[in-house]
Amino acid sequence: MKRLFLILMMGTAVVAASAQGRGAVISWETATHDFGEVAQGDKVEHTFRFKNTGNEPLIITNVQVTCGCTTPKGWARDPIGPGQLGELTIAFNTAGKFGKQNKVVTIVSNAINSEGRQVSFAAEVVIKKSAN
Repeated sequence: MKRLFLILMMGTAVVAASAQGRGAVISWETATHDFGEVAQGDKVEHTFRFKNTGNEPLIITNVQVTCGCTTPKGWARDPIGPGQLGELTIAFNTAGKFGKQNKVVTIVSNAINSEGRQVSFAAEVVIKKSAN
């Protein structure tokens, strides 16, 4: 019962903070990226850029991926102040992959906007052509 009360109170606090517009907000330059055709075995990277359009410092505590083929290579470990820019670099290893690939990356932070919590990318992995 105490646990349920705590969860309800936390939910109320989040809703109240959102309603007041107080908090960090991740605004992505673009939250999706398409690598297009990529040869099987290649490694590609993309840097997602964002701005903290909120009125509190943004703190990214973790970046979660859904597959071992996707690696978060870098993100700001220090708080990103209101109006400041940040980047998140993601690497994708196509080894063992084939065909259309769609991957989602989840950003764990104190941002109050749900649309700021994920970025995604796509690629069409094709067999590498031999040099004949």
